[in-house]
Amino acid sequence: MKKDKLLTRRRALIAGVAVLGAAGAAGTARVLTADPAASPVGGAPVAGGPQARQALKPSAYRLEPMTGFAPSRRTPGKPAVRREPILRVSGRGNTMVLTFDDGPDPRYTPSILRTLRKHDVRAMFFVCGEMAVDNKDLLAEMADDGHVVGNHTWTHPLLTELRRSEIRSEIARTSDVIEDAYGERPVWFRAPYGAWNRATFQIGADLGMEPMAWTVDSLDWTTPGTATIVDRVEEGAAPGVVVLSHDAGGDRSQTVRALRDYLPELLDSGYHLTVPHRQDF
Repeated sequence: MKKDKLLTRRRALIAGVAVLGAAGAAGTARVLTADPAASPVGGAPVAGGPQARQALKPSAYRLEPMTGFAPSRRTPGKPAVRREPILRVSGRGNTMVLTFDDGPDPRYTPSILRTLRKHDVRAMFFVCGEMAVDNKDLLAEMADDGHVVGNHTWTHPLLTELRRSEIRSEIARTSDVIEDAYGERPVWFRAPYGAWNRATFQIGADLGMEPMAWTVDSLDWTTPGTATIVDRVEEGAAPGVVVLSHDAGGDRSQTVRALRDYLPELLDSGYHLTVPHRQDF
């Protein structure tokens, strides 16, 4: 996907997406827990914009990965159709989730995987089919390292402008590539630009996937500088947040460098960077 195409569409949609995220958090979006009937989340998402930086609290230890949040090794049943995407997660301690969209890109994804592996951290990768089809080895590497591979459509379109048949094709083709890469179909889906409608929720659920959005947007796609990305992630850090970054769709060297900086800081501050466990429905 060309960088100028992504930048043009993202800038046109960013205001609307922000409103959608805030409405979802204040409305009926649910926290992901072992109980699918968990209570709705109250309050707006954590803002990731420029603020006066506060020092992270030091910690004398790092929380180790918990087996209870490991990805499922079998395909669960179809989930219920939601009206809002999942914006936050819950878990023991200061649990957070790192997510990366639009890849895999052989220029940047391997570096991100190496950094995550160095710190024994799991993350979620929402991949686009047109990128994944020629980089199945990276999808297999993600799965082998315990990361979650999610569906981010084939061509990264604005789904709310497509017919139902087109939406299904975008999602189903990508699930096929993911399954071909390492033998399992994805159980998580993220709509490009965070643009959701009833059709996307229905089709995603019918294809066996839960809708995952985000709480903190690093805005790394605007290439604001490594330090700015680090600030946004660290300032937005809080129990339950889902952080959005990108490993493709343009020059992601700043994202790669930022991860190397903020990941050890989060761990030293007592945050547990993990992936959610989707229960059968």
